[in-house]
Amino acid sequence: MSAQGKSEPAPLDLEAAMDAAWPALERYDAGGWVLRAAGGVTQRANSIWPRAVTADLQGDSLRGLLADARSWYRSRRLPVIFQLFDTPATAALHDLLDAEGFTRQSGTVVMTRGPMTGGTADAAVEVSREPSADWLRVWWEVDGRGGEDALAIAREILLGCPSIYALVRDGAGLPAAVGRLALPAGSAQGGLYCMATRAEARRRGYGTAVLQSLLQAGAEQGAGKYWLLVTAANHGAQAMYANAGFTEAGRYLYRQERPRRALTGC
Repeated sequence: MSAQGKSEPAPLDLEAAMDAAWPALERYDAGGWVLRAAGGVTQRANSIWPRAVTADLQGDSLRGLLADARSWYRSRRLPVIFQLFDTPATAALHDLLDAEGFTRQSGTVVMTRGPMTGGTADAAVEVSREPSADWLRVWWEVDGRGGEDALAIAREILLGCPSIYALVRDGAGLPAAVGRLALPAGSAQGGLYCMATRAEARRRGYGTAVLQSLLQAGAEQGAGKYWLLVTAANHGAQAMYANAGFTEAGRYLYRQERPRRALTGC
């Protein structure tokens, strides 16, 4: 944390890797803001990444960018959502969004660690280059929002970045936990996503087995650094990742425009 009590920003190359790891199906560069859309499936793929945000970008410039963003999302019948770090450089944008009544939600911790050294992957963990039907079922059961159509869009998002998928089964052979390691092209970093364990299979070490197998698989692919995203309220997961060598590198949250009521009556 900085002296002002705000999290330090993630390096821009990490932000770019995060964007590549979860690619929106539509994207538009609007004056340095990257507008992203994917039919409303997941906040990340339907949010604005203010890539070129700087402390001197404020006032009319910000309001003009916001007006353009509103028009772009309105044409897709989607709300305006920002994925935004809370740093001195983003202060003016946060102030504008506060004035416009945008909510603050889904606070997220970015954690990173260095390369994996030593260790071997758990032979019981199934590793593949595409998500199997069992993998998708576990992930969607734990983290999914929506029906089969939404899952199809989510799968398209996943396949938009080269990745490694891991799945471990319980003693009865049922899928218990899954995870994904995104390996953006041209980056020496790997991002851990979709870490999910079915409710009845928790606290049995399945999540740790998936994590270690993905880290080992990344090492075999030459990943020199790893990152992951975990909700700020999930202290148990943060502790597990800390035990695996991850430390906090920054925080972001989502700022969403409140729906406006349509005028009624005469």
